[in-house]
Amino acid sequence: MARKPTGAKRPSTKPPAAKDTSTEPTGLATRRLAADILDGVLRRHRPLDELLDGSVHPELAALAERDRALVRQLVATVLRRLGTLRHLIGGFLERGLRADAPRAETALLIGAAQILWLEVPDHAAVDLSVRLAQADPRSARLAGLVNAVLRRVAREGARTLAGLDTTRLDTPEWLLARWIAAYGETTAIAIARAHAGEPALDLTVKNDPDRWAMALGGRVLPTRTVRIVAHGPVSALPGYAEGAWWVQDAAAALPARLLGAVAGQRIADLCAAPGGKTAQLAAAGAQVVAVDRAAQRLARARQNLERLSLPAELITADVLSPEPAQFPPAPFDAVLLDAPCSSTGTIRRHPDIPWRKQAADIAALAAVQMALLKRAADLVRPGGLLVYCVCSLEREEGADIVADFLKADARFRRVPIAASEVGGLPELISGAGDLRTLPCHLADPDPRMGGLDGFFAGRLQRVATLA
Repeated sequence: MARKPTGAKRPSTKPPAAKDTSTEPTGLATRRLAADILDGVLRRHRPLDELLDGSVHPELAALAERDRALVRQLVATVLRRLGTLRHLIGGFLERGLRADAPRAETALLIGAAQILWLEVPDHAAVDLSVRLAQADPRSARLAGLVNAVLRRVAREGARTLAGLDTTRLDTPEWLLARWIAAYGETTAIAIARAHAGEPALDLTVKNDPDRWAMALGGRVLPTRTVRIVAHGPVSALPGYAEGAWWVQDAAAALPARLLGAVAGQRIADLCAAPGGKTAQLAAAGAQVVAVDRAAQRLARARQNLERLSLPAELITADVLSPEPAQFPPAPFDAVLLDAPCSSTGTIRRHPDIPWRKQAADIAALAAVQMALLKRAADLVRPGGLLVYCVCSLEREEGADIVADFLKADARFRRVPIAASEVGGLPELISGAGDLRTLPCHLADPDPRMGGLDGFFAGRLQRVATLA
């Protein structure tokens, strides 16, 4: 087991004060920003996406695109390999690190990640990590230790790494135990292993996916999503400015398709931001009412829809409010509910999730999900469809929610999903007829081109009359 930091004092939860970085060498500036972001995730439990959007760290936007990409790569690599890194570093320490000098551990993590997995010369990785430690008053006295440990990582790290079960180390024990119970050990390990690599970029195109796959140097998946390995900013890719496509994981694109032919139908997309499913429904000809309580996220959805030239009515409202302001009148021909969840199905793209979530979060979210599903059910007209989905691997947030709902509400029945609706891939369909994608699905010899986000979706229909 990795050694845990010791010390009487708890690490500070206050964000670091802004620093003048105008005279910093570029190499150090990128590492310092990466360290600040990692500290935000690991010590203040801030979402990684939030820390990378430029509002928390405006100096990130001042970096060249290449350096911004390096910051993201440094942070993502550390988070993907966090358990292994802590185990390895702990084995090279005689005593644990002091808890009142957190930047020392961050410097070690960043340095070791560069030595073991990134194309950075060992001497540069060591030197810049030592500078990181020296720049922090609480960690400066440990700069010599950082230097010694990282030099040892450079000498012995690769050999030590070869003897470790990195898949288990990089997955919190409580999370892996849940997956083993739900899917069996072989599949659970395959899920965890799929989280180790950077995923490809998936695009939903308005039309002619074969043409855009050729233009972007990618391929068309069985589900008709276009998958590419992107280099550089997404906004610079062909088709972005003209609104030909939008970024959306192949699994995330499936729930909206379960509503079938929606042209001319009035459909509510609940918890709609960031708007990928809204765009799908609008592109298919539906009259979409998209509802989300997060005004800022809904504003981004509006911007995306404008770029795509797709119409939709966007409403900022809390679905669970008894009388939500401006909430659209029912009934709808169909309702799509992408409920807030633990997001454990998206760890490939969000490697901070395993280190910010805990088991108690799942039970709390399940209560909210059931409340949202009951509210969504009341908005569906008799004979209409209701699709409930979550980007979670946890049964309590997916299959159990639908099963418990159907037991309690006789107005609805399950409409099983056919493999032909999801690209002819029967492995994506559960025994009950629900959609269940896993990160280890869609395997490919090129690991960059394989995998899916973990998604659950159940399709329900409101019966026209009760017997």
